[in-house]
Amino acid sequence: MGSQWTKDNVYRKAMRDGYRARSAYKLIDINERFNVIRPTDNVVDLGAAPGSWLQVLKTMTEGQLCGVDLNPIVSLENVITITGDFTDPAVQAKVREAMPLVNVVVCDASPHLSGAKAYDQARVMGLNEEALNFASTLLKQGGNLVMKSFQGSDFNDLLALVREKFYSVRVIRSTATRRGSAECYIVAKNFIGEGNDDRKRRE
Repeated sequence: MGSQWTKDNVYRKAMRDGYRARSAYKLIDINERFNVIRPTDNVVDLGAAPGSWLQVLKTMTEGQLCGVDLNPIVSLENVITITGDFTDPAVQAKVREAMPLVNVVVCDASPHLSGAKAYDQARVMGLNEEALNFASTLLKQGGNLVMKSFQGSDFNDLLALVREKFYSVRVIRSTATRRGSAECYIVAKNFIGEGNDDRKRRE
């Protein structure tokens, strides 16, 4: 990533504030606007490295936190970290064992992009669906999900899948997102729960 992106004002502010990445402010912004994280929530962070969202989560909840990423996450006090692919059933089993009760799942993960728009969009949607499916096996009824995505082809299909599982779904653009980026966040609240898929979402 070029210096024109990594050395901007938000990046410099993150370094001054002690965060590991500028993305910390995205979660702060989302929670201020939507109150996704409550003070006692147990939270799983998918695609957590380098750990900036975990740093923020520690200030939002006294509940148990678990971060999962392909890359090792520098340890944080009282935070469970698991190195591996969250789409791997063996890694998913480790998360379930570590976190038997989950109130919120957050996912700031995105695949490495090739620059080929159609190919990259398909990979993003695939990763989003994997995160949604895994979150659906973790969350207790009434739980919340925050997931990064990119608007483009098939985005509305993804949104329809999320709306089948949550009563309230919003698409927002964080104030900390770079100008010109197609990045957005799906904020889904009040998980319907397994066995309740016949119930219709109410806004």
